[in-house]
Amino acid sequence: MKTGSVREVIEAVKHARIGVLGDFCLDAYWFVDEAGSEISIETGLPTRTIRQQKYSLGGAGNVAANLASMEIRDISAFGFIGNDAFGSEMVKLMKEAGIGTDNLLIQDQEWATHVYIKPISGNNEGSRIDFGNFNRLSEESAGILIKNLTENLDSLDLIIINQQVISGVHTDYFRSKLIEVISRNGDKIFIADSRNYAGSFTGAFRKMNDIEASHQCGIEKKPGDIISLDEIKKVAEELYERYGKPLFITRGSRGSLSIDEKGITLIPGLMILSKTDTVGAGDSYLAGVSAALAAGYDTRTAAELGNFVAGVTVRKLYQTGTASPEEIIAIGQDPDYIYNPEIAEDPRRAHHPDNTDIEIITSRKNDMNIRHAIFDNDGTVSTLREGWELIMSPMMVRAVLGKRYGDADESTFRKVKARVDEFIDKTTGIQTLMQMKIMLGLIREFGFVAEDEMLDEHGYKEIYNYDLMQMVKKREEKLLRGELSPEDLTMKGSLPFLERLCNSGIKLYLTSGTDEGDVKHEASVLGYGHLFEGRIYGATGDIRNEAKRILLEQIIGTIGVSEAKTIVTFGDGPVEIRETTKRGGFATGVASNELRRHGLNTAKRERLIQAGADIIVPDFSQADHLLKLLNIR
Repeated sequence: MKTGSVREVIEAVKHARIGVLGDFCLDAYWFVDEAGSEISIETGLPTRTIRQQKYSLGGAGNVAANLASMEIRDISAFGFIGNDAFGSEMVKLMKEAGIGTDNLLIQDQEWATHVYIKPISGNNEGSRIDFGNFNRLSEESAGILIKNLTENLDSLDLIIINQQVISGVHTDYFRSKLIEVISRNGDKIFIADSRNYAGSFTGAFRKMNDIEASHQCGIEKKPGDIISLDEIKKVAEELYERYGKPLFITRGSRGSLSIDEKGITLIPGLMILSKTDTVGAGDSYLAGVSAALAAGYDTRTAAELGNFVAGVTVRKLYQTGTASPEEIIAIGQDPDYIYNPEIAEDPRRAHHPDNTDIEIITSRKNDMNIRHAIFDNDGTVSTLREGWELIMSPMMVRAVLGKRYGDADESTFRKVKARVDEFIDKTTGIQTLMQMKIMLGLIREFGFVAEDEMLDEHGYKEIYNYDLMQMVKKREEKLLRGELSPEDLTMKGSLPFLERLCNSGIKLYLTSGTDEGDVKHEASVLGYGHLFEGRIYGATGDIRNEAKRILLEQIIGTIGVSEAKTIVTFGDGPVEIRETTKRGGFATGVASNELRRHGLNTAKRERLIQAGADIIVPDFSQADHLLKLLNIR
């Protein structure tokens, strides 16, 4: 979507009228606490005690709940519950959310409310307990539901068809009657999301994941299998030819695609830094897609909105989450996408022109007129702080474990360390202060430290900075004593490359997530600060202002949006690459090996390509080729 239009779409969809027909389920989260356990007198066995229980709508109910959270004005549920306590809980939750339940019917015999009970012990989810797996929908009940749907069609803009379970409403008889309704109402949009009967529902739009879509074409894939973009495009084209109606296919972290009479549209996945829970993400995506279609938007806008809604809900742990208008707008106004995942994850796809180490990711016209060059400092030019991760990682592990650091068992320690290392990898390049703020969520996630014992982001940054600066000062002292030279503490070829750019009349800018005073000091110590003529920017202690983003906005504000192609950015972190790509500049990912100071770091390569890099270089040793590629003389 264009900047600012997300809010317009969100306001428009609130006026939609949507029916949700299908398998309404209840998700139950039972939080086990063995501290309250006792030995049962009757059995002599220890009891499992529940400290807290939470219920949320699942299946078709989760789709409806997502619509309600988006503030859709009119939502009608069409389905069945049992005459039981879980059914009463479901109706209560629906009414609280503003979902119409007049057509949520009760079948007294051979029907129990579909419930998924998920016991949570610590951070682990135990074996699920399911209700409703032996349900049988009678033809009489099916007929009543079809009649109710038909009578309400005129008051609905779109009908979502959900099929979640084999023992649900979608019997052979019910599906045959529903297909008759669809065929008689060709002007009405029906969109189906079916786990087991995706080939049914003739005349409906469809939403499915890439595994389900592949199965439709006779391609056997297992959950977790990677399906390439080329593969899924062929599948989409085959299914569109077969069904003749728009199709939406989700691809997990790789985003989604839609296909209609205009062809295939790709929607990139969203870069999400926090831990995710994908349960219910497909329902969230479907809700966003359906809301946009019901409001009259095209399939591209629908797919984008679905992407944003799912991007919000996957961040909500231990719940089938929903997304509010404010949350969707927040993620949709300035989204961080994952670019070119196939190339990033498969080095065999790398394209190196003229037998160089430079990798071309995107094709750019040879009419670039570079006048502004932005350099990230740490890891792109300077290696003075090389090894910072080895200081941050143990510091964060200590912060997460708190008083348990000394006595935590090996399994717990390894689990925490793995999450910390994953977190550091994802957040590389952003302000240290922001890293520490996001880390607070990590501390809360594990729950070893009480809220009143936690420091704020400034407190944790102070601990990290103290340890880091001890290492930096020792290296500076060796530099001043002549035991090290600037070339020993910078990336190969970086200093001559900076000088050549400066001599070419290009304005140089230096930026970092490190505190601004430290960046200026280190650039001066290493002997390249003067080349930037005062244009050196770093963190200012204001967590709301990302130096790299602000710098790009300032430059573009001066030269104009149409001149963004005169900007080239060099960086080894995803932030500067992503922000440059968003604004139309040329992004050069420096996949540097900071320890050797030359050669390719494959982990950085993947990260930088996903952030949107146009080219990848390991260092600046092939300056002539790089300058030629950038059309700089």
